[in-house]
Amino acid sequence: MSALLQTVAGPLSVSDVRGPVLAHEHLALDLTRGAGSAATLTPGHRAAITEELVSLREEFGLALVVELTCRGMGRDVAAMARIAADSSVAVVAATGWYYEPVRPAELTRTSPEQLARTLIGEIERGCGGSGIRPGVIGEVGSHGELPGEAEAGALRAAALAATSTGLSVATHARFGRGGLAQLELLTAAGLPPHRVSIGHQDLIDDPAVHRELAASGAYVAFDTVGREGYRSDRVRLRLLLALLESGFADRVLLSCDVWRHGYLVSEGGMGYGHLFRSFLPRLRAAGVDEETIDGLTRRNPLRFLTGTDGASGAREAEGRAPAGGSGR
Repeated sequence: MSALLQTVAGPLSVSDVRGPVLAHEHLALDLTRGAGSAATLTPGHRAAITEELVSLREEFGLALVVELTCRGMGRDVAAMARIAADSSVAVVAATGWYYEPVRPAELTRTSPEQLARTLIGEIERGCGGSGIRPGVIGEVGSHGELPGEAEAGALRAAALAATSTGLSVATHARFGRGGLAQLELLTAAGLPPHRVSIGHQDLIDDPAVHRELAASGAYVAFDTVGREGYRSDRVRLRLLLALLESGFADRVLLSCDVWRHGYLVSEGGMGYGHLFRSFLPRLRAAGVDEETIDGLTRRNPLRFLTGTDGASGAREAEGRAPAGGSGR
């Protein structure tokens, strides 16, 4: 029997995901409290977002978006469901808590065990009475080399909920810092490393950290591709090639992390398609073959979401994508 993903439209067989996956994006959020007025993707942006996803589905076979807007980030799962239906691109919604500057008050007065029960309730019954169930826990955040007290509680809660429900956990490591500490905390709470994706690792120029994370079995997310103001794609490419050359092609996730409306193509930004239109061609020019690119953009995120260790494999995710389904 094929493994199933939980999407905003209900369960989806992994074997039906035949095109690439964007492993860390946002389609509907409001971070004005923590990041300013530009940090929004509102109902007014919905048509432009849908148009972008339709274009990527038609041109590159985009099959799935992992939407990591969680509690306290202005999450709108109903909007995600409408975008998924209108674009014919599947969307996985998330639950969890972001990093400290935008933490809800509930994090300061509640134990990790109680927080975990809140997450489990959303995973089993849906978000906010919508009936729309999340398929991943994330982006659970911290903002320094070590998580703060509230951030550590949210990470422990994520691990407890993940071990109880079978979902995987995606983190937000601000500017790439603190990923090893996040992983240590999550695994100490009982979560296997292959069910963890450490976020924003393309923002630190530290191949040794990337190798250590990957060697543990965790996924290393190069998920701010195209964000030149943070790190150039030239450096991202060098870091990614180093990780591939070290033998960790099965531990990498790729995405663009669109979280400001100014990043949309309609507003002159890089858009959700920068990975396919700019970065992957440079990866191919560097000699990376299509089998590896299909792994980076499809098989790896499917293994991560389903919690299947790459060592044993998720056979449904290992099938070759049809022509045009790996980012061409």
